[in-house]
Amino acid sequence: MLRSLSFHAIAASALLLATVPGLARADDDPIHHVSSEVCSNCHQEIYRQWKGSMHANSTAINDPIHGVFYEMVAGSPTEEGVLHKASGKYPICLQCHAPNAALDQSTKLDAKVAYNEGVNCVACHTLKHYKGIDGEDGKLRLGMQAYERSDKLQAPLGIKDGVAQLAAAGDDLFGGAGLGADSDQKPNPHLGEPIVFGGQTIPALPMEANPRLVKSSDACMGCHDQRDNPHGVPLCQTGNEYQESLSQVNCLSCHMPIANGIADHSMGGGHSPAMLKRAVIFDVNAVKDGDTLKTTVYLKNQLPHAMPTGAPFRNLFIKLTAYDDQGEAIWENAEGHPAESDPQAYLSYALIDNEGMPAPPPAATQAGDDTRLRPHEERELVYEIPAEGVALVRGELFYNLLWPNLVKRFDHLPSDLTAPVLIAEYEQRLVELD
Repeated sequence: MLRSLSFHAIAASALLLATVPGLARADDDPIHHVSSEVCSNCHQEIYRQWKGSMHANSTAINDPIHGVFYEMVAGSPTEEGVLHKASGKYPICLQCHAPNAALDQSTKLDAKVAYNEGVNCVACHTLKHYKGIDGEDGKLRLGMQAYERSDKLQAPLGIKDGVAQLAAAGDDLFGGAGLGADSDQKPNPHLGEPIVFGGQTIPALPMEANPRLVKSSDACMGCHDQRDNPHGVPLCQTGNEYQESLSQVNCLSCHMPIANGIADHSMGGGHSPAMLKRAVIFDVNAVKDGDTLKTTVYLKNQLPHAMPTGAPFRNLFIKLTAYDDQGEAIWENAEGHPAESDPQAYLSYALIDNEGMPAPPPAATQAGDDTRLRPHEERELVYEIPAEGVALVRGELFYNLLWPNLVKRFDHLPSDLTAPVLIAEYEQRLVELD
């Protein structure tokens, strides 16, 4: 809000809006053309958090992984008139990855700032009512299609000055001063009128309360419920997994926790090591039994959805290693990646073609094995390790954004997107050092 900004700061913000192409909004421009940079003039910390989020980088221009698949199934994200190659229709992925462009049926994502900002402020805060993803015609309606939208910003609380306005309209000696929580605000475009400073105008950005959507998982499910590929094979299934968990804790409780009085708009998920490290309880217990160490790897998914969830190519894998008293590895559950040699240690959702061979998400005709951790699932993996010379057993749990074959295929991607991330580790010492 504007209560802490000086007149000069607001005037400078107004001048910025009027001079930077793509940021100013004419009175007849739709609200979904408003850039988040407009919002940053007042909501600076929220903007900073959002700017570093995957929501802000969701388009095929800014997200390298999505960009690879988008060019495979559609084409260039900077060209107008691009169609989905298989169906000949407007690319459905833009309904979630570039929702403001989807509202205009545009595919040139650099045509407007608000297009390439992906899931920006107005994309979420103009969602009025969640209709669900199941359309009356039996087809999925995804992203913007799943919502009734408003030309007013939707907020958890809205403007709380109704009592003050009533008092001011009556015989109150003080005109309602002090009765409304927002009565001390400086000029505010959310009140429904343009603001004029130094001859420059910030157009009205009216706001209303809508806690039933903004404070619930309904704000998320249009994009994060379920998505199928053109063959009807489920890809992302987070909503179904969440329903399976029977959890009453909504998405925002984990992904937008309150800190310093505001909801965290960085919205951490599969790209956030901190979030990943909180997701799974992981330990190792080795018990000597004759010449072997009966070793149990324990995992518990603490999330109300599968781990991993979201894009189907995300996966987990476990490395279990025994070391001698010199720190040399003398046994391991798999040489290299365990996908082939120790499949129980590889947790993934497989997609296959009609011949049962691995297939990328756009081309898969059926689902393969799903070995991911189900919501709140506990799982134990048992190994027998030769006990001779073992001084320490170490377990490691890794998260990867891409299947191993895609890591090799997309070797042009940055290493921070292809390299596995260590999200849990456990060591059990069997021989004490002198």
